[in-house]
Amino acid sequence: MKKFFLFAALLLASSLMAQNTAVIKLHPSNAKDSIPRAIYGQFAEHLGRCIYGGLWVGESSTIKNTHGYRTDVLQALKDLKVPVLRWPGGCFADEYHWMDGVGRPENRPRMVNNNWGGTVEDNSFGTHEFLNLCELLGCEPYISGNVGSGTVEEMAKWVEYMTSDGDSPMAKLRRENGRDRAWKVRYIGVGNESWGCGGDMRPEYYADLYRRYAVYCRNYDGNRLYKVASGASDYDFNWTDVLMKNIGNRMNALSVHYYTCKGWNGSKGSATAFNSDEYYRTLQKCLDIENVIRRHCEIMDKYDPGKRIALLVDEWGTWWDEEPGTVSGHLYQQNTLRDAFVASLTFDVFHKYISRVKMANIAQIVNVLQSMILTDDSGRMALTPTYHVFKMYSVHQDALHIPASIVCDVKSSPDHRTLPLLSATASIDRAGLLHISLTNIDADNAQSVSIDLSGLTIGKQISATILTSPNLTDHNTFDHPQTVSPAVFKDFALISPSTLQVNIPAKSIITVELSSQRK
Repeated sequence: MKKFFLFAALLLASSLMAQNTAVIKLHPSNAKDSIPRAIYGQFAEHLGRCIYGGLWVGESSTIKNTHGYRTDVLQALKDLKVPVLRWPGGCFADEYHWMDGVGRPENRPRMVNNNWGGTVEDNSFGTHEFLNLCELLGCEPYISGNVGSGTVEEMAKWVEYMTSDGDSPMAKLRRENGRDRAWKVRYIGVGNESWGCGGDMRPEYYADLYRRYAVYCRNYDGNRLYKVASGASDYDFNWTDVLMKNIGNRMNALSVHYYTCKGWNGSKGSATAFNSDEYYRTLQKCLDIENVIRRHCEIMDKYDPGKRIALLVDEWGTWWDEEPGTVSGHLYQQNTLRDAFVASLTFDVFHKYISRVKMANIAQIVNVLQSMILTDDSGRMALTPTYHVFKMYSVHQDALHIPASIVCDVKSSPDHRTLPLLSATASIDRAGLLHISLTNIDADNAQSVSIDLSGLTIGKQISATILTSPNLTDHNTFDHPQTVSPAVFKDFALISPSTLQVNIPAKSIITVELSSQRK
């Protein structure tokens, strides 16, 4: 992996100037790795109104649906080009017994969701409904298996049920339940957060459990499983060290979870009511994900220098206090321009570590935490600022990552840390289109950015999209769903064959598209 060097420039002499300057240099000769599309993955847990009322309303609902899936949500997710979807949790996964969610819906047992608000659900959304949804979306399923309260036999039979095309007992049961051919299921998580809600285990104990469970996650009829070990919570580097030492090549990947919030003791902060200091502190916490990823990668490199084992950030995003008046434990939160910046900055970090980071799954897809989509029971839907960032960045999926160096202004915090005010990432896709995504987090000042394109042949066709809004706290509601939405952007110029000048307004995200090829 080529290092991305960030150099802090001197602050402008006059504090009254409304525009800062920055320089970006692309390094196409150092481009080596493609950006895995799975980095743009999603996560759907049986939590609050993510599944029921978000993705699924049932065929008898008065809300327009396609085989029980909300039609508006289904189309919005298709437009997003979702590459992979993780389910059924989260903490819920280690209390979920998959046999409860198959067979005729009216015969499925009801259950209490002990992790999230004590909600009683009817299991009408189960294995068939999830895997059929993935087929409709054209995305890969990522199944989280129950290690915390389940058994080896239970997980083994679930894998057989989903992927066996033979004359096996579970394949016969699947056919009786209406699905003749097996699904293709690549990703299987062997437990979730086993250090916490998934069993409160020590890493040594979980490592032995993983080895046992993984043996019985078998490959059937051409389906090849990609086995993911339950990894660490953010700064728990010892967990990664123990698993790399004791599991090693028995796993295909190891997960890590990282959330951006004010704190875990008491209030996490409001999603929509915050000042500029809180805004910058949030982005500082967001960018600390790079230190977390770097340290876990260093540990993994010690045991796996060939990078055969991937690191998956299969839970990430902002976590704020629940919206007033909503059900406790359902984790429904609004989504502002600040959340959009967390998304774009996080993607820029992920792109720098793609030699090891092969998937990421934001939490969560609908109505929970930093969601893409908000819905209500009357049939209304709103796309969040984070949704728009995902769509603007979707051009980077499977494209060749181009390393870049940045010289920009920084903001200093009271604890003497610095926060770069500009972030960027770039890639070239198979059609020869160069995409440069730029994030100006400065709440007050525009950025005049000069981008050095040396080493690339640039065509005449250039276009750009911008996401911004007058206030950092702006967000989309059911009554005003377009408050924060993308627009055409034109304040740029190719001032020489190898220099692009872009004037980025304060608090905005831009993706520029240029026809190009490497020299």
